[in-house]
Amino acid sequence: MSDKPRKIRRQTLLHVVSREQLSPHMVRLVLGGQDFRAIEFKEDTDQYIKLLFADPSLGLEPPFDMEALRDRLPKHQMPTTRTYTIRHIDREAEQIWVDFVTHGDEGLAGPWAERAQPGDPISFFGPGSGYSPRPDADWHLLAGDEAALPAIARSVESMSLDASGLVLVEVRSEEERQQIDAPAGVEVRWLYRGADFTPETTVLADEIRRTELPPGDVQAFVHGERAQMKEIRRHLVKERGLNRKELSISAYWAYGRKEQDFQAEKKTPAGQIDDD
Repeated sequence: MSDKPRKIRRQTLLHVVSREQLSPHMVRLVLGGQDFRAIEFKEDTDQYIKLLFADPSLGLEPPFDMEALRDRLPKHQMPTTRTYTIRHIDREAEQIWVDFVTHGDEGLAGPWAERAQPGDPISFFGPGSGYSPRPDADWHLLAGDEAALPAIARSVESMSLDASGLVLVEVRSEEERQQIDAPAGVEVRWLYRGADFTPETTVLADEIRRTELPPGDVQAFVHGERAQMKEIRRHLVKERGLNRKELSISAYWAYGRKEQDFQAEKKTPAGQIDDD
């Protein structure tokens, strides 16, 4: 057994500054506080943080001493993480915006965001990142469902005015549309399921199959439900011949799975997006 000490991950503590209902199923929380100054932001546009939530019955207050809690709590009672994109960084106000998909009492982070009030504390790990639109790409494809909307919007709004491409966003209905300030050469196309997500109602993969991709250097960012991401990746790589190195594609969630189960499955063949 190794005696190497466990690396302690830095935890940031912020507080809710304000809450905004963006659409029937999307809530924005503005978070701020003194710890903002210590956040090591990345250059990428898909920066994400791992919010920490503890069992309310334990009476724990963030930030959490994870090492001490491991010594006295069973694994199932440890604070759990939920991953969210930073929609916007306001360096002047020392605040970040985080958008949450909500479905009533379903889930953990969504219900918390719906009830959040100014002053409520929240701690998190990160940020991490992995993607930015390349200024020298000939054309950009960005696609995803509600969970990917914050990263897609932030990425599109970072593009140069002469960028070209297509954005495909699948949402429940027209009421879920948001303003995305895209360059004139980047089309934003909204896709409506007409119902909650199921393998039968989703339309994203079919729309990508129908989309004509131009020749040249195409960079793609496609994120969303796991089974759909597997299908779309196979199509883009094997049938369309996109360069794997120019394809940022991963699952943000999996239909019928809680996040802790979804994260655990990432280490198994079933949880892998790449199948070749």
